Amino acid sequence: MSELSKNIEIPGFRKGFAPLDKIREKLSPETILEKTLSKILPELLADSINKHKIALAVYPKFELVNVAENHDWQIRAVTCEIPGVNLGDYKKKLSAAISGRTIWTPGKPIEDSKSQLKISQKQDKLIKALLEHIPVKIPKLLIDTEVNARLSDLLARLEKLSLSLESYLSSIGKSAQQLRDEYTEKAGAAVRLDLILSKIAEEEKITIDVKEIDAVINAGRADPKVGQDADSPQRRRLIEAVLKRKKALDYLTSNF
Repeated sequence: MSELSKNIEIPGFRKGFAPLDKIREKLSPETILEKTLSKILPELLADSINKHKIALAVYPKFELVNVAENHDWQIRAVTCEIPGVNLGDYKKKLSAAISGRTIWTPGKPIEDSKSQLKISQKQDKLIKALLEHIPVKIPKLLIDTEVNARLSDLLARLEKLSLSLESYLSSIGKSAQQLRDEYTEKAGAAVRLDLILSKIAEEEKITIDVKEIDAVINAGRADPKVGQDADSPQRRRLIEAVLKRKKALDYLTSNF
């Protein structure tokens, strides 16, 4: 409450020096609750993560169970952990999946062989093989989070085009549920692929140089959406993870 009082003006008192009972009268119970939770929850969450060694996949959604006055508050944090990935003998499976990709004719450079797959085609086959042969159980919460992010991005793009969701759905001949189901399927595959490639990067000890991260950050500074967060520790970790997955796919492309 003392922190909230710093920016509250009460007639007859200097700013930030009014009695707490006067401050309480000025603020709604909802505001006090919101500000208090925003102050204490991050620290409590960090303590719980460290204590129980939790690998969070998504930031928790907090549910108020009991916040009655003069009682201990009960707050539930709903989240999920990053699923484990068992690659198994994935290299053998990939080799079988793309066998016969090239028919080499003696005296003729391999690059000129008509049956050689282009890099994009080869990567498509590798991705399909990874998804088919490496099972990963994805928590529903993780998929729902990805779907909601994609839908939010779609709504933002439609708003820029001055289009309503209804008109967009009508133009593609789909219902809102059909669109969500489609996004759910794509999101599930995308999350699985990210986890698989991340595991391959770990297994193959793929690393990212600081200069590579710097290059991405410098290229993205012009984006107003990034702004001051362009060089934050969180963004650096995200960029590193993305680059590792890309390098893992490049590694597979070069070796299969």
